[in-house]
Amino acid sequence: MTGPEKMTAIILAGGMGTRLREVVADRPKVLAEVNGRPFLSFLLDRLADEDFQRVVLCTGHMAQMVHDTFGDRYRDMDLLYSREESPLGTGGALRLALPLINSDPVLVMNGDSFCDVDLGLFARQHAAASTIGSLVLVQVKNIARYGAVDIDESGRVVSFMEKGSKNGKGVINAGIYLLARKIIETIHPGRTVSLEQEVFPRLIGEGLSGFLHPSRFIDIGIPSDYHAVSAFLDVD
Repeated sequence: MTGPEKMTAIILAGGMGTRLREVVADRPKVLAEVNGRPFLSFLLDRLADEDFQRVVLCTGHMAQMVHDTFGDRYRDMDLLYSREESPLGTGGALRLALPLINSDPVLVMNGDSFCDVDLGLFARQHAAASTIGSLVLVQVKNIARYGAVDIDESGRVVSFMEKGSKNGKGVINAGIYLLARKIIETIHPGRTVSLEQEVFPRLIGEGLSGFLHPSRFIDIGIPSDYHAVSAFLDVD
């Protein structure tokens, strides 16, 4: 099993943050200030605490500001940058970063959400399942904003439900993945591709697993959750 210290971690940090623009207009979403720090620093701390040593930031909107803020090192980790010149979606951004990935599997994280899952445990579960891709899943009170994920008794993903199609309690994709390199290689370079809407649904039946964890989860995609994230992360 490839441990965190030998695994490339990817953070998808290129989003426009359109829905957050009314409260965070002068910087990319991942640099939104939370408790006096850029939100992205909390994700990087999680990776550093788990002994990751190599992180690729997939940047786009205001990309230079991200590089200027963090540079090429964070704690003991090397930071590398894959910059999209035009929006490529989550899948397209990941494909663009392929030359910088030197592990198999690779950890992928959304840059606008935080989940306090034990990444080491997740990696061990992924390895034990002998699967090509694994998604961290969490339970939330209302799935309407996120869509939902259904898994069978063995933990294999059987379906995805589009956001807005149903309300109420359910299981969602927490935006943290372990993916075999060959999944990324199948994404056509230079095209706008969504992991969630295009890549993952195609992998149903081919070994895509969901691991449901009793973890806390929040994203900062809308103003109400952005205003709530300070208290969420202030756990010390």
